[in-house]
Amino acid sequence: MQRVRFCTTFDFARLAFAVSGSGPKLAYAPHWLTHIEQDQACEAVPPWHADLGKRYSVLRFDQRGCGLSDRDVSQISFEAWVRDLECVIEAARYDRFALLGNSQGAAIAVEYAARHPERVTHLVLYGGYARGRLKRELTAQDREDAELQVKLIELGWAKGDPSYRDVFSRQFMPTATLEQLAALSELERMSASPAMAASIVRAFYEIDVRDAASRIRCPTLVLHARGDRRVPLAEGRLLASLIPEARFLVLESENHILLPNEPAWRRYFDEIGAFLPRATGGAPVALDTFTQREMEILERIAQGLDNTQIAAQLALSEKTVRNHITRIFDKLQVENRSRAIVLAREAGLGENRALS
Repeated sequence: MQRVRFCTTFDFARLAFAVSGSGPKLAYAPHWLTHIEQDQACEAVPPWHADLGKRYSVLRFDQRGCGLSDRDVSQISFEAWVRDLECVIEAARYDRFALLGNSQGAAIAVEYAARHPERVTHLVLYGGYARGRLKRELTAQDREDAELQVKLIELGWAKGDPSYRDVFSRQFMPTATLEQLAALSELERMSASPAMAASIVRAFYEIDVRDAASRIRCPTLVLHARGDRRVPLAEGRLLASLIPEARFLVLESENHILLPNEPAWRRYFDEIGAFLPRATGGAPVALDTFTQREMEILERIAQGLDNTQIAAQLALSEKTVRNHITRIFDKLQVENRSRAIVLAREAGLGENRALS
């Protein structure tokens, strides 16, 4: 369950925010296409915060101009978005927390973490970039395409006919079902007015956090889908290269918004679960209860390998690996891979972690 609250920003805009779940504190940096009430009924969106809410106290909010936050605001800028995040963090009384930024929110998270190193314990960035579209090396055709997308928003964002919004939906989720595309299209329509959505897109075209990225000092995990059509993989690599000692992980997907039925979805949550801190007080893993084969598999789970990779390394069938993992989960008293990874790494396994 979540309870929606409101806070007032530096320029007197009201922002809607909510905290759900329990456990260590995790805050979402803002991005567009949000509606913290309606997105719970959107087939393409709810599992993101619902899954994380099983392990963390998740703070999220509607960006200014979107969702339940004030729609008619005068300032749409990167600086305003960062200051809004500061406002919500204060209102929710989040003193020390992990920070997650998806897409446009990754740059906002980077800027916040650089300004407030005493507050951000861990930083997770997915599908993000350090430089907005108009800050990259573009051809004349690239610039024309960028402006065309803004025009499509202005002309068709609010229409009952979803064909204009479908351009964006299919870029966000090219492998989605028709039902998932329709759900995202409806969320787009509800999240912001055409004029506001166009203003937001123009503003994030101008983002540049390359300097801020170099000043990050907390542990950072950067994830990016290999075939992302909204944000090229090269931009994710650049972002990771700018952050000192950041870990970069490529997810095998074409989707900017990951879908629950693809392996990349599960790996996204597994990696976040292994990276972020968990609630203290759990009993240590008793490694002497595992067989030699179980230890071999647990070591590879801790390294972040999937079942196919483990089977190949140990010359086992995937079915045999799954059977061993079932017994391993029983002994660890966990329900999913992400918790197994956390416990295994806390026990000292997985030091030689696989690289993507």
